Amino acid sequence: MHVLCTGPIPAHIAFIMDGNRRYEKKHNMEAGGGHTAGFLALMYVTVYAFSIDNFKRPAAEVNLLMNLMRDKIEDLLREESVISQYGIRIYFISNLKLLEESVRLAAERAMRATANNSNATLLICVAYTSTNEIIHAVEKSYKGQLDGTCCEEASSEMGDGSMVRLAEVERHLYMSVVPDPDIIIRSSGESRLSNFLLWQTANTLLCAPLALWPEMGFKDLCWAIINFQRSYSYLEKKPKQA
Repeated sequence: MHVLCTGPIPAHIAFIMDGNRRYEKKHNMEAGGGHTAGFLALMYVTVYAFSIDNFKRPAAEVNLLMNLMRDKIEDLLREESVISQYGIRIYFISNLKLLEESVRLAAERAMRATANNSNATLLICVAYTSTNEIIHAVEKSYKGQLDGTCCEEASSEMGDGSMVRLAEVERHLYMSVVPDPDIIIRSSGESRLSNFLLWQTANTLLCAPLALWPEMGFKDLCWAIINFQRSYSYLEKKPKQA
């Protein structure tokens, strides 16, 4: 820890939680056991918990994951005093309409219950893909221009006849509530983004430790931060979304 503190510390780390099903097979667990073990290691950062594409999985697995998600959200609500003590705000980054009603209502309760917290933020990406987020932002930006509700900054730039501006699109991104991630860590050794934060990661360090998600430990996080510090002189020169 003392070594890490001598260098720059990332403000935002995002995780792609990969390897749960391989963990189940490796340890001869029942379906869903790996996801449960993975949730136990949830960190207060951005996590890619459930892609829109995951709805294509077998119905039994999707139902199990929805039930698990609802149970973990309700656990967070029961621990509201602990969350408030540390000033943690919870966001669910997603198209909430795609979630089962019980999960959606639990997510909305968690966001309301922590809305006044500001010391730290946990963002959980569920029913999410980056392409869906970008399409949503572009549509909102275009609609705002048509009905005159776009922000002043974007309006002042519209003199060339363009219907959509970068600043206005970024304002409507689901992830606009936080800075772009400094690091993305994808467990299981895979080095692809899988439609996660494509807009926000042009200048983000990607780390791919071999550990499966339920096996991720403090040493994996430390190595990611060390690699970030080694690359910092390059990364700090690149503009990031504020």
